[in-house]
Amino acid sequence: MTLGVTSLKQGAKAPRLSPCRGDIHRRGRSRSTELKSFLPIALALGFLAALSAPATAAVMRVAVVAPQSGPFQILGDQIRAGATFAAKQKDVEIVEIDERCETTGEATGDGDTLAKSLAASGAQAAVGFLCTEGLEASLPVLAEAGIPAISVSVRSDVLMADALKKGWPFFRLVPGQGDEAMAVAGYVARNWKDVPFALLDDGTIQSRELTEAVRTILAEKGMSAVFTDTFRPAQEQQVGLVRRLAKSGATHVFTSGDRNDTAILARDAASEKIALTIAGGDQLNGADQTVPLANGVKAITVPDYAGLAAASDLVKGMQAEGMVAEGYVLPAAAAVTIAADALTTAEDSGISLADAIAKGSFSTAIGTVSFTAARDLAPSPYRPMVWQDGRFVPAP
Repeated sequence: MTLGVTSLKQGAKAPRLSPCRGDIHRRGRSRSTELKSFLPIALALGFLAALSAPATAAVMRVAVVAPQSGPFQILGDQIRAGATFAAKQKDVEIVEIDERCETTGEATGDGDTLAKSLAASGAQAAVGFLCTEGLEASLPVLAEAGIPAISVSVRSDVLMADALKKGWPFFRLVPGQGDEAMAVAGYVARNWKDVPFALLDDGTIQSRELTEAVRTILAEKGMSAVFTDTFRPAQEQQVGLVRRLAKSGATHVFTSGDRNDTAILARDAASEKIALTIAGGDQLNGADQTVPLANGVKAITVPDYAGLAAASDLVKGMQAEGMVAEGYVLPAAAAVTIAADALTTAEDSGISLADAIAKGSFSTAIGTVSFTAARDLAPSPYRPMVWQDGRFVPAP
């Protein structure tokens, strides 16, 4: 636990805060005449001091909802670390609440427990929410209490549609499910308009849906691929696919396959001496598997926030305390920053905290962000990146 942050476990009561009043207590009646004559003056001075001294503002309380055990604890630790570090900077009190992230039939019961814990927490905002089930169960309770929720992980467009329809105060610091296709199609339209390109998928539902969505968006822009194909994933080589691409005349390829399949495609194109510009989606943002990704492969993906200029000071501060800004650390820090800054706006403007979040623009560790009318993160976090010497860097 970082020194200087008040952190309360689930169910704990916050310390009672009282404004400064400049009270002076009487010390008894056996004082000298001089003291008796002094008391009225002292009381008067104390009263005047109380009028002129500013009252101590109540500390904001934020519930941090994240797994405290089980297979997702490491991600929960990242969320708590980022939220706690930002809380120290913003004078925010943290209430830690466990998120079970059950995928069985017990998920509904766990969601109800989470909702009750949030209702009893006394928090003004809730951040974290790694999994959909608990968030979905909590949103009606949070809406009734006027507590906005900021998720660093949940991308479900169905849940967001329900939240908008029912007036639930739900915001997310991740792109929606349809945002990746928009980002990929935008990249292709800007950069491949005058070149022959191909669109590939690996036959899985996620891959086929992404490639089809990209194809549809490009068709609306008057662009079409010279070659489309569904390849077999998890093969040791893709020489046949590379040769079909060459025969089609395609020089640029978008594939919605995973990182290893894309690495194999790039390797085999190089071995066949076939020049291909290869780009993929968010699935490329991971670790090498059996075949390392070649330099020059592009990805339309969410960058590593720790490398952004906006995160520099916070990352250095964390490093000084032996912390690593990885995974959900910076998004969680950003969520607390947004909640704290929005509360100031809400108090100054006389609007609700949810409205202040919806209408505001916030300087955070993941950049300057705001939210669209659909409560999605703006601008889109997707960026064209290129693999270079073991990491993704911004594409030229």
